[in-house]
Amino acid sequence: MNRRNFTLAGLATMIFQPAQAAEQFEVTRTEAEWKAMLSPLEYKVMRREGTERAGTSPLDKLYHAGLYHCRGCDLPLYSSQHKFDSGTGWPSFWKALPDAIRTKQDRKLLVTRTECHCRRCGSHLGHIFNDGPKPTGKRHCINGVSLVFRAA
Repeated sequence: MNRRNFTLAGLATMIFQPAQAAEQFEVTRTEAEWKAMLSPLEYKVMRREGTERAGTSPLDKLYHAGLYHCRGCDLPLYSSQHKFDSGTGWPSFWKALPDAIRTKQDRKLLVTRTECHCRRCGSHLGHIFNDGPKPTGKRHCINGVSLVFRAA
């Protein structure tokens, strides 16, 4: 096997991963119910693991005291106390609330990333990177359309 075939085989393995068993969630809805309750962009992001365009969420620059809830099931996910300006154009947090999110590996691009989703309804939130501030060093880069802000 030459180097080019080896590289192509590796890329194919990363891109075409076998489907994982569906995770069970406390809050479930049919696709029709999700589509009825969400805008097309919200549906694309939350149910199809899409991404909103950077800089488009009004929540990115919101720094009032309160909690950020899942748009899909209203579970509190993030505190404004853990929010910071990452300069990326998406709301960013250095940690989630306890038992609020779950993670899985995302191999859709050429690098493996950590995807995060709501632990109660499975809605896609965004990704977690290792370039955040102390004390965790994490950056939860979250799609604003996945969140609803509730002031304290």
